[in-house]
Amino acid sequence: MQPAVVAHRGASAHRAEHTVAAYALAIEQGADGLECDVRLSRDGHLVCVHDRRIDRTSTGRGVVSTLTLDRLSGLDYGSWHPGMPEHADDLVLRTPDESERGVLTLESLLELAKAHPDVKLFVETKHPVRYGGLVEAKLIAMLRRYGLARPKSKEDSQVVMMSFSSRAVRRVRGHTPTLPTVLLLEQLSVARWDGTLPMFADYVGPGVHLLRTDPDYVERARSFGYEAYVWTVDEPADVDLCAKLGVRYLATNSPATTRRLLNR
Repeated sequence: MQPAVVAHRGASAHRAEHTVAAYALAIEQGADGLECDVRLSRDGHLVCVHDRRIDRTSTGRGVVSTLTLDRLSGLDYGSWHPGMPEHADDLVLRTPDESERGVLTLESLLELAKAHPDVKLFVETKHPVRYGGLVEAKLIAMLRRYGLARPKSKEDSQVVMMSFSSRAVRRVRGHTPTLPTVLLLEQLSVARWDGTLPMFADYVGPGVHLLRTDPDYVERARSFGYEAYVWTVDEPADVDLCAKLGVRYLATNSPATTRRLLNR
């Protein structure tokens, strides 16, 4: 089977990351899943921002955890992005619109995902952060309100939680036994090299750079019952590698391009 295509921060090669425009385009491009990063604002709202600071992706400055939702919502999150065309022959100039202004809240993204029940939402909680485990507690509380915190099975779940922090993944498992989790991996430690995971994690989450040097890792993990979520896969050779290895989920900045490569 082909890997499922997950839009990394939306169709972020073509639209500004973590904006409604990026996620709406990803759905149009046929993404099987949407990926986002979440942090807590000063007043306790889950917002979709990758960096600790907002300087790179907005017209403002400062640390996310020190800014209120009202302050974050008044900024432009789209003008920094060049708005690359979806196809090489598409020369239409694009300017940011309202769907790229104002910080994207997790609740708004969840509403978009709920409107497309066949699309999974992969939520990465960022650490270390000022508020620690409160991030996961807020995430689970929101999923409870939407009836998504305790799916009938992990396969049926529309939401998948992820983190590079094993403590964060363990906290989520403590809240719910059936919400699927991914332990993201920047490097393979001695403890993880054999493909095993702690009991509270369901999927291995290696960066594609790890598979370039150790492609057998996917099969080692599979021998223990763990499928792979691999990030961030944009280069044709990397897409081919993931397809060859039978990766379950493939996170990419350009879902349409990656889909075309998989269908070759």
